[in-house]
Amino acid sequence: MAEAAKWYVVHTYSGYENKVATNLEKIVENRKLQDLIQEIRVPTETVIEVKDNKRKEVERKIFPGYVLVKMVMTDDSWYVVRNTRGCTGFVGPASKPIPLTDEEVAKLGVETRQVEVRYQVGDTVKITDGPLEGFMGIVEEIDVPKYKVRVVVSMFGRETPVELELDQAELVE
Repeated sequence: MAEAAKWYVVHTYSGYENKVATNLEKIVENRKLQDLIQEIRVPTETVIEVKDNKRKEVERKIFPGYVLVKMVMTDDSWYVVRNTRGCTGFVGPASKPIPLTDEEVAKLGVETRQVEVRYQVGDTVKITDGPLEGFMGIVEEIDVPKYKVRVVVSMFGRETPVELELDQAELVE
């Protein structure tokens, strides 16, 4: 059942995002719907504001008026979310819920992927995916937060830097 769970965007009254999230969490807990509605998030970012020459860290909503919900779409789960106080509906054509794609979820940073990198800068790696599959190269830079690695590959007698995702390269033993 957990495999069918996808992220959906729910539209709320502006300023009611946290209230909708807590109301929805309570409903899920009371009705024991944890297997249908798994996660509820209000995307926020920490910003430093300067006011009267004083620096202050403030948590700001990235998408005011929206809440992200990871759920299995059934008539029951749709009804529960749609009829939560403060919720105006799902984002999609004619309020028909459309799940976020994996790329959108990754860009929003909603789900963090655990990455185990077995190579380091200076190691020789083999490219396992993409147009340069099978090529060998030397790791020049690793950027774990962005899920990227830069590998220098020798093509046609020239050194060419290539940017890959971390799982597109593996250490050559």
